[in-house]
Amino acid sequence: MDYDSLLELAADLGYGLLESGAEIYRVEESIQRLLLAYGAQAADPFVIPNCIIVSFRTPQGQTLTQVRRMPSHGTDVDLIERYNDLCRRLCREAPPLEEARSALDAISQNRRQYSIPVLCTAYFLGCAAFTLLFNGTLRDAICGGVCGLAVGLALMAMTRLGTNLFFKSMLGAALSAFMALGATHLCIGEHSESIIIGALMALVPGIMFTNAIRDVMAGDMVAGITKVADALLTGVSVALGTAFALGLTQLFWGV
Repeated sequence: MDYDSLLELAADLGYGLLESGAEIYRVEESIQRLLLAYGAQAADPFVIPNCIIVSFRTPQGQTLTQVRRMPSHGTDVDLIERYNDLCRRLCREAPPLEEARSALDAISQNRRQYSIPVLCTAYFLGCAAFTLLFNGTLRDAICGGVCGLAVGLALMAMTRLGTNLFFKSMLGAALSAFMALGATHLCIGEHSESIIIGALMALVPGIMFTNAIRDVMAGDMVAGITKVADALLTGVSVALGTAFALGLTQLFWGV
């Protein structure tokens, strides 16, 4: 058994799961089960939202460890499911490491990619639906969808520039609030508050906060508190961007 290759395989699997937005307990359990299935002893992975440490002892008594730094990432449920299925198959069948490596590489190389028109349509429809949910009219929903579309395009542009999540959320919130207030000022929309809230739903860190609470309940306190702080900071950035837009429009338009 090439335990160096096994260590690399386990670290890559954990990295893929964490990058896809999997819970901390899921990442640690997947790494541990994979290592034990291939004959490793005393497998002790340690995972927090921005770091993975994989450590185990070989039957010969040698301890191997690898550390991976995790950059900022989002959530991809499809990838989580595919990595989970692969992990279960590897633990059940324990195929040769070369075959396992090929299967893992196939997942990372064949990620589902959505085109920009599809993403824009999702932003438009999602924000329009939320605007209706918050008691907006049909005109408000159209305005909310346009504001959400602008937020989506801004987020995609800032992601390519390498902007961090705090400033992306703040600028996206300010842009959507400006557009919503401008639409109501021009009598295109009717209720600015419904349009603003509907568009801001594209920026709300709901999945992040839910996973944070799940990690805390599972006993992963460090990871859970880190994610809670990240979610709260994102919420603060959205509030700051919205307040900035409201303040400027109040100053110049009196609305």
